[in-house]
Amino acid sequence: MTDSGPKIKLFKFLKITICSLLITVLVLGTIASIRTVSLDVNVGLQLAHWEKTNNISLVIDQQQREELLANFKEAVRIPTVSFSGTDINTTALLQFDKLLRKAFPTVFSSSLVHHELVANYSHLFWVQGSQPDLVPYMLLAHIDVVPASEADGWEAPPFSAKEIDGFIYGRGTIDDKGALMGILQALEYLLIKGYKPRRGFYIGLGHDEEVSGYKGALNIVSLLKQRGVRLSFVMDEGLAVLDGVISGLEGPAALIGISEKGSATVKLSVSMLPGHSSMPPKETSIGILAAAVKRLEENPMPRLFGHGPERGTFEHLAHKFRLPMKFIMSNLWLFSPLLGRVLERKSDTNAFVRTTTAVTMFNAGVKVNVIPSLAEAYVNLRIHSAQSLKEVLDLIESSVGDHRVKIEFIEGFDPLPVSSFDETSFGFQIIKKTVLDMFPTITVAPGICIGNTDSRHFKDLTNDIYRFAPIWFKPGDAQRFHGINERISKKNYEELVLFFFSLIQNCDIQKLPDPHSSVHEL
Repeated sequence: MTDSGPKIKLFKFLKITICSLLITVLVLGTIASIRTVSLDVNVGLQLAHWEKTNNISLVIDQQQREELLANFKEAVRIPTVSFSGTDINTTALLQFDKLLRKAFPTVFSSSLVHHELVANYSHLFWVQGSQPDLVPYMLLAHIDVVPASEADGWEAPPFSAKEIDGFIYGRGTIDDKGALMGILQALEYLLIKGYKPRRGFYIGLGHDEEVSGYKGALNIVSLLKQRGVRLSFVMDEGLAVLDGVISGLEGPAALIGISEKGSATVKLSVSMLPGHSSMPPKETSIGILAAAVKRLEENPMPRLFGHGPERGTFEHLAHKFRLPMKFIMSNLWLFSPLLGRVLERKSDTNAFVRTTTAVTMFNAGVKVNVIPSLAEAYVNLRIHSAQSLKEVLDLIESSVGDHRVKIEFIEGFDPLPVSSFDETSFGFQIIKKTVLDMFPTITVAPGICIGNTDSRHFKDLTNDIYRFAPIWFKPGDAQRFHGINERISKKNYEELVLFFFSLIQNCDIQKLPDPHSSVHEL
């Protein structure tokens, strides 16, 4: 007679294990399902009782429309190009100064507005508030643009401001003269209508943002620090309204940037004795460096989706997706690894998943029959919010793994701090309210900028920096940014003016209301 005891014990163990797994799956499924049905992080203050204000309304008549468009076009036509930190079109910057004074005479003459030039070409405005106890905020924009050539394939000359099918074409229409002129045009209209702000605010216009803002924005920051200024929040360019851009999302979404990825530029080089191509060594400087570059590309930075602010983006948008994506995005606590693997397949969404690595320059050789003594490559990295600059540099050294390859850190900085975006966040909620007042059907969500702006220099003056302008992007429009055929519709530019006209007034409230859920039973 055989002993069946061990078999019975094994059967019981398997039964308990399977039952435990089924119960776990059932519990997780139930939690995930409930969260999918109930998750809508957008309700919050939309149902709350906001402080009543006597906001001035703005209806732009035909004459005003023609004037504001003419001023905007003139701004686009001035080629305020920054080629490098030492090569900036200062003649154009002086011309732009004259345009601002001509286009916005009330801004420059009002007793409420103090204006000063900073570093010769940047502008700093202080608009005095009637209640000094209210912490001021700051609106940023920049004057300079990146180079553009009609030979690259533009449908209209890049500094012509030509109208085609209701769009104004030109370098700077999106980045960043639309916001710049919109801010000042809004302030001009407010002052003409007798507006006096309760909460004071600054406007900063940098002249060298496209070459890192080391003279413009940094000098503005230095001045404000000397004066002991502390800001409630800073708002700059960055993200936009995406319409049909996010696959599967029902309706447009306004993404407000709450952080920026960090950045690093690293130089890799290999040095060895030169030689004749007829007697090549086993490995050349080019071969060694090429192998190192290949290892970097074959070993991307670790997948970090869900560990940074991108999680907030998807949770805010989840309710606007259909199943099964709604189920997945509502439960990133469970599905982050899965969604990260999906997003990394495309270059544009891979940027949300990890620190990106791009080899942007490779230099070697002077003659076809000479083995070069030196080979160099430059690598540009955009650092995920969950990583530090030091961690990234350590990983590069590990991936290269060859002592013959010299690794030099050229420049860079850590990811920017993540600004608040909850129901107690004054800046985020004011921007959100202004967007929803203008566009009630839009979904508003926090986002992350994969590029960098002048606002990063202001992190010591405030805890909250937001990057947004209500510029509408449809599929393909993002490629116009720093690319060819940059453009904005006349209607959208007018919306920029109206947005800042409302935003400035909305900032006059004393404080945010209590969230609806805390004072009512839903």
